Amino acid sequence: MSGSNSYYFRKIHSLLGVIPVGFFLIEHLLTNYEAVKGHGAFVDQINWLNGLPLVLFLEIFGIWLPLLYHAVYGLYVAYQARHNVSNYGYFRNQMFFLQRVTGVLTFLFVAWHFFETRFQVAIGNVNHEDLGLTMHDIATNPVMFVIYLIGVLSATFHFSNGMWSFLVSWGITVGPRAQRISSYIWLGVFVVMSIMFIMSLTAFTDTQFTQLPAEAHAGH
Repeated sequence: MSGSNSYYFRKIHSLLGVIPVGFFLIEHLLTNYEAVKGHGAFVDQINWLNGLPLVLFLEIFGIWLPLLYHAVYGLYVAYQARHNVSNYGYFRNQMFFLQRVTGVLTFLFVAWHFFETRFQVAIGNVNHEDLGLTMHDIATNPVMFVIYLIGVLSATFHFSNGMWSFLVSWGITVGPRAQRISSYIWLGVFVVMSIMFIMSLTAFTDTQFTQLPAEAHAGH
């Protein structure tokens, strides 16, 4: 791969990590956080999302294809990566290393989560209204709970640390002070998002998710 092509591929990879992949993660967080409010709120949010116009078009071209590019090129970057502590400093080098590791973990997790949820809906094995029950079965399995916990923490770290790198690589945070402040901000984002994801995952263990809420049965 030539140097000029590599530069543009990396820029596209970086941009897609924010738009739309980063938006997708935030949307997923907010959707699943509705589970904290109860099964009815979660089903209402699922139905609202699936009621959006051109939802399949949006999913394919706004989420899955950009996500696929970001993931595949990210795996290539991880394979090609060289970690140099003397050039980048110990802390940043470790963040660079963790960014690659969490990228691989996130790719595997998203692929598995997609298979367990969205793919099952697509082939007719699960209705949208039954996704709460699906998540309940996952969250109440101790092994799957741990796997999902590792997955959501990896995804959240990858996004938060990736945003720090994005701001540097696009010339938005220039200089040590701006980059230090950015580190604190994105650390805070990582903590908040992680807590919300953990609360969501824990909420799915509630027995109310073993049956549909009355509104869903009534078709509202």
